[in-house]
Amino acid sequence: MKNRCFWVTDSPLYQNYHDNEWGVPVFDDATLFEFLVLETFQAGLSWITILNKRENFRIAFDQFDYKKIAIYSESKVASLLNDKAIIRNKLKIRSTIINAQLFIAIQNDYGSFSKYIWSFVDHKPIINNFQSKQDVPATTGLSDQISRALKKKGFKFVGSTLVYAFMQAIGMVNDHTMDCFKHINNAPIKDS
Repeated sequence: MKNRCFWVTDSPLYQNYHDNEWGVPVFDDATLFEFLVLETFQAGLSWITILNKRENFRIAFDQFDYKKIAIYSESKVASLLNDKAIIRNKLKIRSTIINAQLFIAIQNDYGSFSKYIWSFVDHKPIINNFQSKQDVPATTGLSDQISRALKKKGFKFVGSTLVYAFMQAIGMVNDHTMDCFKHINNAPIKDS
């Protein structure tokens, strides 16, 4: 049996997410936006709730196409608020639209959102060596800094805790604990 991080349950969905996505560096803007949306809706809820509804979100939010989301009409907002398959939170839905618009603005200014967000870590993941769940922070000085920068640009639902969870999800930080088979020191060595 694989030893996983403390937060992983026996849910196959959760295990698959942990084993194949969490902490893996993401540089693709479409995927970065997807995680930003999912983290926004996760605020105040459990991550497994979001994972269970991920495909519903994908359908409701046009495959997380930020260009479409940026120009959502009031009728689209109303249909999302009536969609029982997702989390129907008006503030989070409206924030997703605003964040899509700002995401595009950052792409225009920096060439890609990826270049912008990864510049905070010099385009290289931070590998942490945490022993236990007590060691893993909810926020860091860096997540505070990124949160302030995003808020200054007008992003919504980007508090430091959410930003740190986003950083973990997209692999800007690798917080697999030392006893987890996904921790970088536990990875099999590849022959050159």
